Amino acid sequence: MNDISRRTMLVAGGTLGALCLASPASASSLWTWSPAGSLAGAGTGTDPNWVWDDEADQLLAAVIDRGDVPRVNAALRTWTRNDQPLPAGLPADVHDFIERARQLPPWADRNKLDAAAQFNRTKGIYVGVLYGLGSGLMSTAIPREARAVYYSQGGADMKDRVAKTAKLGYDVGDLDAYQPQGEMIVTAVKTRMVHAAVRHLLPKSPGWSGTSGGQKIPISLADMLVTWHSLPTFVMRKMLEWGVRVSAADSAAYLHVWQVTAHMLGIRDEYIPATWEAANEQSRQLLDPALGPTREGVALANDLLDIVAEVDGGLTRPMISGFSRYTVGEQIGNWIGLRREPFWEVLIRTAWPKLVAFREHLIPLPLVPDAAWALEEVIRRFVLLFFSEGRRISIEIPDMNRPS
Repeated sequence: MNDISRRTMLVAGGTLGALCLASPASASSLWTWSPAGSLAGAGTGTDPNWVWDDEADQLLAAVIDRGDVPRVNAALRTWTRNDQPLPAGLPADVHDFIERARQLPPWADRNKLDAAAQFNRTKGIYVGVLYGLGSGLMSTAIPREARAVYYSQGGADMKDRVAKTAKLGYDVGDLDAYQPQGEMIVTAVKTRMVHAAVRHLLPKSPGWSGTSGGQKIPISLADMLVTWHSLPTFVMRKMLEWGVRVSAADSAAYLHVWQVTAHMLGIRDEYIPATWEAANEQSRQLLDPALGPTREGVALANDLLDIVAEVDGGLTRPMISGFSRYTVGEQIGNWIGLRREPFWEVLIRTAWPKLVAFREHLIPLPLVPDAAWALEEVIRRFVLLFFSEGRRISIEIPDMNRPS
């Protein structure tokens, strides 16, 4: 965390030290969410804090232990499209797993997936900025997720790791996401394998073990659901708060593409919410109490904002920081060390709602302040960066933890 200034750490608040070793509330609270609200409509009711991805976990443990990670990564670099045959050179057990894992669930609805792609296109400026400056930054305020990222192999280059972690957001919003020519199936399967590798490796990291709050195996299905809710559940809630017009059909389609994505990442259907009502109920139990500050989260948030700063040498970073605080809220902004930007915060609170209302045909052009157009241009540039970054990223299986 050499790039994190003393001032930034102080901004994160005095509660950091007290909470750094605390176990997230979601790990200790009683699991009460009913599987009747899931896509499966039934289930065991087992607390997902104690459920992982058995098939993938056993496979990746074997791949790592026998030294096959370089071989698998080399082969999978050429597998980029959903419809591509798997490359030659994969071990037989890896080949067979991927062939099973790449199949869409029988309940996947192609019409809804197509509708979701169109929704992502028409509402792209909202979805893109909420993924990057909402969900992306919120993830750094999820202690378990922040530490799993920080102490794993990619933590040594957090900017690269943040970009790889965010690739799922780029690809799920692509027009071709689950089409044969798209990349989302590939991204989901590779991410599932990375999660399994991290589960095998991270318990051997003294840094992670010393801050895990007693968790013995990282990335439980509860942790994955927490991350899931920081994406579609949060994004839909914020769009509705902003007054974005979302039809019932678009709402259902957007939920569906993320339901399919949860399944493809290895989350059991009995935990995947069937409706937005069920999703919001589950999010209140899992995501809300899982949020909090960590030093690792501050470092990750700083690097995520550095990605944006590269566009113009940091000239718009104050505005991006102000917009981020507006998006995730004051408490999360403090937890992850976002700088206060009084000028931009006031301007954004005034201009952004007017801009949204104009875009949604709720107010006429003369009521939109001039500053809103400058704000929109910066946000548009950020969204273009956010989506273009994903095209240059190769998700690879780690074979070690963060060096040091």
